[in-house]
This record gives sequence, C-alpha cells and structure tokens, in this order.
Amino acid sequence: MTMSVHQSLRGLREIALEVLKDWSSPYFGAVPYLDAMLQLDGIDEDFGSDSGRSIVHYFLVNATTWRGDVARRVKAELRGMLR
Repeated sequence: MTMSVHQSLRGLREIALEVLKDWSSPYFGAVPYLDAMLQLDGIDEDFGSDSGRSIVHYFLVNATTWRGDVARRVKAELRGMLR
C-alpha cells in the first residue's frame, strides 16, 4: 500500500485519545483543538471552518506544557503530518 506524504498510520482521533490518556490536565488553550481532533480522521479534513492542518498547528502551539516521552513522540508525529 502506498501512502502519500500527508497520510499517517494513525488518524487524528486516535492521536487525540492518546493525548487525553497521557495528559491528565490539558492546558485550556489546547482543549478546543483536542476536541476538534477527536472529530477528525485525517489532517486534510476540515472541522467547521478550520482546516485539520490549522487545528494540529494550534494544538501544538498550545501543548508546550505537555511533557514526557509520550508528548515528545506524539508531537513529533503531528509535526511530521504537517510537512
């Protein structure tokens, strides 16, 4: 199976569930973007008038207080999806 540059093995919904499992008290600024990611499979989808790309970008901007091994891995995965 061939994957495009923008496809991931995991959807945004699955990633958001992992974030919520690991980040016990998410920063309030990240919560709306996590909620939106729960509604999306791929980064190329839209949620309302926002693109999946902008949702992921703004989640990353607001997730600087989320730290640890899981956070580093997931943030790297999301940054890779933005390329």
